[in-house]
Amino acid sequence: MPHAVKAVIARTKDAPVEVVTIHVPDPGPGEALVQVQACGVCHTDLHYKLGGIGNDYPYLLGHEAAGIVEAVGDGVTDVAPGDYVILNWRAVCGECRACRRGRPWYCFNTHNATQKMTLEDGTELSPALGIGAFAEKTLVHAGQCTKVDQEAPATVAGLLGCGVMAGLGAAINTGAVSKEDTVAVIGCGGVGDAAIAGANLVGARRIIAVDRDERKLQWAKEFGATHTVLVGEDTDVVAEIQALTDGFGADVVIDAVGRPETWKQAFYGRDLAGTVVLVGVPTPTMQLELPLLDVFGRGGSLKSSWYGDCLPSRDFPVLIELFLGGRLPLDKFVSETIGLDAIEEAFDKMHRGEVLRSVVTL
Repeated sequence: MPHAVKAVIARTKDAPVEVVTIHVPDPGPGEALVQVQACGVCHTDLHYKLGGIGNDYPYLLGHEAAGIVEAVGDGVTDVAPGDYVILNWRAVCGECRACRRGRPWYCFNTHNATQKMTLEDGTELSPALGIGAFAEKTLVHAGQCTKVDQEAPATVAGLLGCGVMAGLGAAINTGAVSKEDTVAVIGCGGVGDAAIAGANLVGARRIIAVDRDERKLQWAKEFGATHTVLVGEDTDVVAEIQALTDGFGADVVIDAVGRPETWKQAFYGRDLAGTVVLVGVPTPTMQLELPLLDVFGRGGSLKSSWYGDCLPSRDFPVLIELFLGGRLPLDKFVSETIGLDAIEEAFDKMHRGEVLRSVVTL
């Protein structure tokens, strides 16, 4: 029997979000029904609302969530009713070419629930990133559930479901930041600050935060930034990074903005054999022009980071353990807790740079 629950949808492109009643099916084979306890308001949800990801309206928004498994379908063995889980959008298939080569964090065929959640009139919903967690309950593939220690509050644990994991993983997994490295992070919102926290966690000796907003730079210091660069109209970001790294440039530069100009700053702001990591999401129309000789002449690595190249089953429990042990300040990302009816306002606050994360509690 379908479950009637309150949820937040984007009905049409750029229309205000709505709190409505939706129907969530009982789980079928390979699926799990999850009672959502908390869900972060991520910029990706705003992209869905604005039409920046697709046109499969209406969207069921929300994806950065944690909760309790209420029921599972046939064939599910990894999670059971009562398990406390973080939801993820990389339920690896185990069969694609990436998985077969032992690189499941690149899985090209991730799983989602087969059944559709619907409006009361039967209209099928498109869940954000295959999750749809601005809802009292949601239906996902069981592989999208990662069991973690229930001592971690859902308001904190759920953040690993997207933005915080993307930033942490960009530094630790993709950028392979190690002890004594110098690191620069361009853009100090939630993802950028998570990259700073990741670099700090592994012992980077110098972490440079770069942003246009003094308030964000102050936040960056709380996550481990040792130096800051406040960007103005005349700021030469590359020169500032070089000045803070003995004239060489940083070993790893992470672009958490995702614009051609910030990527170029990352490219030229790294050491000659340094690494560039792009984790900020560009728009479809953005183009990059760069002298090919500069690419050849500088060596190093140019990488993109998808979801922080994470493997949820490997990374989530470890990061929660580090949080509970006081080594990873995930709680500092939570700027406020809100209800389902305050998500439109939370989008506005995010756009104005007033919060790192608003978190919906249910």
